[in-house]
Amino acid sequence: MQRDSAPRTAHTVDALVVGGGFFGAWLALDLARRGLSVVLLERERELLQRASLKNQARVHNGYHYPRSILTGLRSRVNSERFLNEFEDCVDQSFSMYYAVARRLSNVTAAQFKQFCARIGAPLAPAPRAIRDLFDPAAVEDVFTAEEWAFDAVKLAARLRSALARERVDVRTGCEALAFEPGTAQAGRIATRARVLSTGEELIFASEHAFNCTYASLNDVLARSGIEKLALKIEHTEIVLVDVPEPLKNVGVTVMCGPFFSVMPFPSNGLHTLSHVRYTPHAAWQDRESDEANQARFERLPRRSNAAFMLKDAERYLPLASKFEVRDSFFELKAVLPQSEADDSRPILFKRDAGLAGLNCVLGGKIDNVYDMSRELDSLLAVRGLTR
Repeated sequence: MQRDSAPRTAHTVDALVVGGGFFGAWLALDLARRGLSVVLLERERELLQRASLKNQARVHNGYHYPRSILTGLRSRVNSERFLNEFEDCVDQSFSMYYAVARRLSNVTAAQFKQFCARIGAPLAPAPRAIRDLFDPAAVEDVFTAEEWAFDAVKLAARLRSALARERVDVRTGCEALAFEPGTAQAGRIATRARVLSTGEELIFASEHAFNCTYASLNDVLARSGIEKLALKIEHTEIVLVDVPEPLKNVGVTVMCGPFFSVMPFPSNGLHTLSHVRYTPHAAWQDRESDEANQARFERLPRRSNAAFMLKDAERYLPLASKFEVRDSFFELKAVLPQSEADDSRPILFKRDAGLAGLNCVLGGKIDNVYDMSRELDSLLAVRGLTR
């Protein structure tokens, strides 16, 4: 692989975003709509190919977080915005049900109903045909809820078109190597990057740089000589299953504890199966690890936990014995320390993270993206880069 003898400056822009998952792509779009010139870098060949694709695809509506009322309320607000903006990328055709387990659950059915009432989440008794699918010895109650699933393939296409309209310079197959102090002439921060197909190195100078690389947040920081953030990294598996007819147009979550969910996955017509105990295969505290997360992920084994997930799911939903495993998604997940304690899903927006002009962004779920708007309003107003 041949490289230029020295890196060259690509050009100077107002803002550079690293990471072309949903958060990075949406952030780049928002910045461009505010009138800024923007470059978006993504290591993969296309946008939304990693954690944004390889997940449960749930558009949360608050139900999932009875131990964090603030997260539940924010989900209610943000899900409505997400549906309004990306309605054509969301499957709203299926029915969603939440079941509360009799044992090991962190909430009772009465507490779950009270929580949903407090956050204004619609909840009703599930129809008899659905209730009969569950083992009454293991499940206290079953409720009809309102939740949906997004199609990551359609979402990626929508975002790429919108980014093109706003003239965002999208560079896929381009990996950010490190962040460095900029110059008074070019910008406050310089980002070194490499075109993976050619090895060519580039420098992007900008007033702001946004690190939106999710589980690789600390990889880029470490290469930049910047202290890592306190994050837990999990090696996870989402199983793709074909479900029997009674569940074809149905999503189910058993809660609240070490249980499972099965959800329609619009991108391929299958269902995702995830389990609180068996979806994580391995975990480590990223700040304490010297090894890059991406390097560790590439060498970790891909032995499926599907059999364990199915066996446990059968105890609550006997029809799970009829699930047919088709494939699995293996991916990395990043978790903030406070989420471990109270199951909350706050957004991380860390300004000047080791360098003036460098901002680190991490969201716990897709609709968290709208919580960035207030942070951007404040950040850009301070720098005089408003609409």
